[in-house]
Amino acid sequence: MEQNLSKKTRTESDLIGSREVPESALYGVQTLRGIENFRISKFHLNEYPLFIQALAITKMGATVANRELDLLTEEQADAILRACKEILEGKHHEQFPVDMIQGGAGTTTNMNANEVIANRALELMGHQRGEYQFCSPNDHVNRSQSTNDAYPTAIHIGLYYTHLKLVKHLEVLIESFRKKANEFAHVIKMGRTQLEDAVPMTLGQTFNGFASILRHEVKNLDFAAQDFLTVNMGCYGYWNRNHRRTGICGEVHCRFAQDYGIGYQTSRRFGGSYFGHFLHGRLFGSDEAYCC
Repeated sequence: MEQNLSKKTRTESDLIGSREVPESALYGVQTLRGIENFRISKFHLNEYPLFIQALAITKMGATVANRELDLLTEEQADAILRACKEILEGKHHEQFPVDMIQGGAGTTTNMNANEVIANRALELMGHQRGEYQFCSPNDHVNRSQSTNDAYPTAIHIGLYYTHLKLVKHLEVLIESFRKKANEFAHVIKMGRTQLEDAVPMTLGQTFNGFASILRHEVKNLDFAAQDFLTVNMGCYGYWNRNHRRTGICGEVHCRFAQDYGIGYQTSRRFGGSYFGHFLHGRLFGSDEAYCC
């Protein structure tokens, strides 16, 4: 009986045609095509929970903005927000099976999120999965957005939360070094300079040195990570400022600030925020420093 249930499907369509999607799947036809077309790496979106949660945060911000601008009904907005909150709670992450390496500048990832959120919202509204006339992945969950702004914004949010998680671990390590410094404060050892013996020092001084180096690098990491608080949410295209949508930017960032206490702001360089990797390079450069 369970085997027969697992083989049930529903029919979904896009501009290319119709496909059978597993009935048990919250994702839809565009995610299915992405799974088939981008079998590139061994890394999948469901292995990166902070990125999935960042996508949900991005969609929540846009949904509230669209509701405030009367672009969504209260029923649609409430159901989408509830679906996003479930994702933030760690639910439905197995429904994000797409490869992390893909063509289309992240469109498959964006649509994976849109379809999962839309189908879960439909269930919360009392409808069946795939009944997109009531809540559409494109027309409602992705309203006032494109992959060109939603995907980079989610990357920045995900990286910022990854940074916060990393710093917590580094703080624990720094404290451990400080404790060892006190424990070994009276242990004398030879200093080392250029692989040769040097002036005697305590083992505690060595561990204090480790702690001081990490403390300095945490400051560098915090400085570099601030760039991820600048996002290009609110611009259809990666290049043209004229594509910017009136009202959406401020509403989204207001939502980010209210819910998460983090002051995101709109980039003045839409193109740079879309395809520039200098921000990532700066943060990863700081990462390399403490890894050494």
